[in-house]
Formats: sequence, C-alpha cells, structure tokens
Amino acid sequence: MEKLQAALAKARQSRSEHNSSPKAEGTSRKSKSRAPSSASDLWDALRPLELQDKRLIEHRVVTRLARKAATPFDILRTKALLQMRQHGWKRVAITSPMPSSGKTTLSCNLALGLGRQSDLRSILFDLDLRDPSVQDFFETDPPYGISEMLTGGVSFDKQAFRYGENVAVSMAQRAEPDPTRILLAEETAEELSAIQAAYEPDVMIFDLPSVLVNDDSRAFLKNADCAIIVVRADTTHYGQLEACRREVAEHTNVLGVVLNAYRHDKRALDTA
Repeated sequence: MEKLQAALAKARQSRSEHNSSPKAEGTSRKSKSRAPSSASDLWDALRPLELQDKRLIEHRVVTRLARKAATPFDILRTKALLQMRQHGWKRVAITSPMPSSGKTTLSCNLALGLGRQSDLRSILFDLDLRDPSVQDFFETDPPYGISEMLTGGVSFDKQAFRYGENVAVSMAQRAEPDPTRILLAEETAEELSAIQAAYEPDVMIFDLPSVLVNDDSRAFLKNADCAIIVVRADTTHYGQLEACRREVAEHTNVLGVVLNAYRHDKRALDTA
C-alpha cells in the first residue's frame, strides 16, 4: 500500500511539473525514472481474478484461449496494437452510436486477447457508468466501484483485479445517476495518469457509453488517444454511424469501425 501511494504521489507531482513547464510538452512518459521492479510489484499486489472459460463463452467472451472463435478478435487486437504503436498511443476507447451494439463484448475480448501476449500489460476500465456490465461478463462483485477509485475514495490497488499476470480490470459496482460529473472531472484525468505512470500498462482500454444517448462519452474522450466505434449490422443506421464518427473525431482519433452481427448470405457467395 505504501509503495502504491508513493508511486501515485510521484506520478501526480511529475504531471504537475509537466503541465507547468513549457519544455515538458515533448517529453515522453517513458523518460520518468522509477525503480525497475516497482511496476511489477504493484501488479503482483492486485487481487487475482478467477475466470471460468465455460461462463465466459456464455457471455461471448472467447479470447481467453487461442481458438477459432477468437480469431476475429485476435485480428482486431493485432491491427489495433500495430497502429497504436506506430502513433505512440496507449489509450483506446471503445464506444458505439447506440446501445446493444456489442462494445462491452468487444472490450472484454480485446482485454483477454491482449492478455495472451505475455510481454504486454493491459488495463480494462468499465466507464459505462449508467449501465455498467463488465462485472456481469466476468461474474464478479468488486468490493469497491470504479467511481470510488476515480474520485479518490479508494486506491486502485484496493479496487482493481488482476487476471493472470498482465491484465488488470477496474469494474463498476453499480450504476451512477450522474456519471458526467466523474467523467469530465480533472481529478479523473489525474487519477488515470497516475495509474498509467505507476503501473506502466502498454494498453489502457476504456469501455465507454454509446455516444448518441447522452453526453458521458463526450465528457471523457479527451482522455483517450484513439477510439474504436462498434456498430451492429442489423440495427445501426448509417446516419447514426456518421454522427457518432464526427462526434468522436472532434475529441480524439478514430482508430477504426467494427461491424458486429454481420450475417452474409452463403447462397449468394456460392453462386457468385
């Protein structure tokens, strides 16, 4: 606990110095010096998350192991990772124009798929605070919610779980009546920067609300390096996708669009 508090305090101090110095704008986060073992110790101290493959599959989370069903998510993982590395991005938001498009399913699959890359560390944050569902996908009741962590009520090491050696998950405990006050707060941005500096993740995944339903995602997107937009083939209208893409592009980089629930006509392919 003392080690985490020291790391977080150091990260906040570094961030303050970064913002107050005009010369710091081009400074890489990797230039901050810490004891080489500090991040590993912090990861080891996180509460283990036990997941059952059968239960995950029931929630369409299939990437815990390498298999045929995981292939589309693995392709997405690799393409997203390569583009993010090319641009030096570490924070990716997952959102959609409207609800029920599959963004949380994609977020969970992306996190566990990245977990199979033993040289990478990833953190998944459940920020769909009006309708959180990551805890349902992983069938886990966190002792504290992500809102309490972001507002300083509890530290990250007390709130988050660790799956395997290299995936951390920060879940909501219950729905928030006014999430924008948290997502827009400077305190949230500072807490996320402190976590990034202390735990040194290669990828931070933010499962955000749908863009066209409220202002929650708009409030947060400035904190992401890029975003993936998930659309559902049988329900999302083209106008909704375009409106969502424009909104997202105003605040961050659009990494790509994922088309979910597409059903091709096999007969048409056979006769083509």
